[in-house]
Amino acid sequence: MLETEVQRRRVLPYHLRKPVEPERPFSYTIRPVRAEDVPWVQEIYNYYVANSSVTFGERPMSLVEWKRKYELLQRFRMPFLVAESPSGQLLGYALCAPIAERRAARTVAENSIYLGPAATGKGLGRALMAALIDASRAAGIRELIAIIADRGAEASIKLHRDFGFVETGRMGRVGYKFGRHLGSIMMQKSLRKR
Repeated sequence: MLETEVQRRRVLPYHLRKPVEPERPFSYTIRPVRAEDVPWVQEIYNYYVANSSVTFGERPMSLVEWKRKYELLQRFRMPFLVAESPSGQLLGYALCAPIAERRAARTVAENSIYLGPAATGKGLGRALMAALIDASRAAGIRELIAIIADRGAEASIKLHRDFGFVETGRMGRVGYKFGRHLGSIMMQKSLRKR
């Protein structure tokens, strides 16, 4: 067929076109984690293991390891929340883990928030952080600790600052991933009533 024989596709006038469905708003529900959520949590975390330096983990965590972690957090009554889409997909999670299994440290916890790649930049991290702080207070946690990679985690550092976490220290070259040395920034927020 010659080029001159090809007809351009005709564009219909606006009044004859099929209406374009508006994009649905980003929505979710934050709720406590359930045992059946653990594989989805594992998938979200392992994405960051493979693709970023926000976690120093170099190998994916197995489902057995995640189930043990879930059971430990349940036993210690630590907050563990998930954000779920209206269709039932897990979009992210937030949890607190004891910094030590000693009774004297029972009111101090390290927080972690991870979002699925498609859920970033939409305010979900802020919503999970607010819910996690509320759940931590309700659980009797007095101090929240964040240990954040010093490279590639600028959004996490800003999020923690926005919620009143203050930097309490830095450690340089304590991790090595993707061919480079990484440090960590420690941040802390007191949940005690003044």
